[in-house]
Amino acid sequence: MEEKKPSRTGAIIGTIAAIVLCGLPGLCLLCPGGVAILAGYVNYNNVGFDVPSWTGYASLCLSVIFIIIAVVVSILLLRKKKAPEAAPADVLPPQEPLPPAS
Repeated sequence: MEEKKPSRTGAIIGTIAAIVLCGLPGLCLLCPGGVAILAGYVNYNNVGFDVPSWTGYASLCLSVIFIIIAVVVSILLLRKKKAPEAAPADVLPPQEPLPPAS
């Protein structure tokens, strides 16, 4: 009998979609979040904008959540699922005689 390998196309497409839709925006939010935190603590008058530091923290938390979502979805979709084991058939005793006990 020939075993059929399960198609991994859906898992690969789902992983790429998770990386593009969650992973990349999460990575792109890391830099502005850090800059917003620094700009919130350091108030230079020549910068030209005033950013509260909570926006930086919110951006960093959101970016970490997006990155975690992308990693978890990738792991769940690409892991190999264990095949269910078939129930053992009735166990028959051996057909040859038992050796004498000493």
